[in-house]
Amino acid sequence: MKPGGSLSIWFFIGVCLFVNGALIFGRGIYELISPPQTQVVLSSLHANIWWGGLLLALGLFYCLHFSPWRAQATKNR
Repeated sequence: MKPGGSLSIWFFIGVCLFVNGALIFGRGIYELISPPQTQVVLSSLHANIWWGGLLLALGLFYCLHFSPWRAQATKNR
């Protein structure tokens, strides 16, 4: 990227979604391997695994779609 160029805010949103998704998904996997002693009512649905996976996928999409390297490659064409 050239000096003085701008980055899309959506790239940073993608990074934030990806990091939060990785943390939530990792915690869900940890709770699946070693369940807590006190279970909540709907713990069998494993919502943190689903939600973390969704955030991971959405963050990865935003990171790839709005990456500064991709924007630079399309400008050079």
